[in-house]
Amino acid sequence: SRYRARPALATPTAPPRDLVDRVPPIRHRASLPTSWIEVELREGRNRQVRRMTAAIGHPTLRLIRVGIGGIDLRALDLAPGMWTTVDADRLSAAAGT
Repeated sequence: SRYRARPALATPTAPPRDLVDRVPPIRHRASLPTSWIEVELREGRNRQVRRMTAAIGHPTLRLIRVGIGGIDLRALDLAPGMWTTVDADRLSAAAGT
C-alpha cells in the first residue's frame, strides 16, 4: 500500500521580488511557461512538492522555503546557505503557546 501525505494547500502567486540568483543557474525551458505557486504543507514527505507538480505537467525547477512551523525564515534575514540558532522564546511565540 502506498502512503498518502496529508493534504497541502497550493495557490498561484507572483514571482518573489527579492529572489537571489541560484548557483548553478536553473535550466531555462523556452517551451514551457513559468508559473509560481505557494505551497503550504502540513506534513512534508520526501520530494512531495516535486511529485505533485510533475503529476500536473509542471515540473518543479526551484523550491524556496520561507517558513518552518510558525517561524518566518525571511524575518531572520539570513544569506543563502547561512544558519542561526532559534531560542526557546521565539519557538514558543511561533507555536502560539
